[in-house]
Amino acid sequence: MQFPSELLESAVNAFSRLPGIGRKTALRLVLHLLKQEASDVKAFSEAIARARTDIRFCRHCHNISDTDTCAICSNPSRRPDIVCVVENIRDVIAIESTQQFNGRYHVLGGVISPLDGIGPEQLRIETLLQRIHTEGIEEIVFALSPTIQGDTTIYYIQKQLAGTHLRITTIARGIAFGGELEYADELTLARSLQNRMPVDAYVMR
Repeated sequence: MQFPSELLESAVNAFSRLPGIGRKTALRLVLHLLKQEASDVKAFSEAIARARTDIRFCRHCHNISDTDTCAICSNPSRRPDIVCVVENIRDVIAIESTQQFNGRYHVLGGVISPLDGIGPEQLRIETLLQRIHTEGIEEIVFALSPTIQGDTTIYYIQKQLAGTHLRITTIARGIAFGGELEYADELTLARSLQNRMPVDAYVMR
């Protein structure tokens, strides 16, 4: 692809580094921005820059936040005794969109995957265990994608919680095995939350 401007090519290269954005799509985006008011483009670039420098991660659940404690953890109407364990922040957004969960979250930052070099020590499992001992949590709801890696992670954490008073559940199998939680439709995800089951009846042995 030949470009009449080095500045245009540089902008296209920058956009094409984003996931799912090819060079043709990147070109369309750049040409679209060139048609906009300079003030709008400046506001767009400043919003991206501020997101990178100013967004924080909640010191309790590791969700994205504008402050040290996210809006969910600081909301007095949310139940502090139920914590939903998810893989990533996109899963928090997916579950929140169902409006069927009124507890709090814990973002692991991934799932155990030895083939990818991801072990328990790379995840935020230790902080989850600390929260269980200090926050009066009574139920852990696992909402991990139904994959081998997700099941392995659930099984590992369940073993760490052996002997505790906790009720340990997981979302129901309304989501197909091998699917990604963030791509599930809201109705399926909502029903999976409502019909959650004990982990012992779910995790593959």
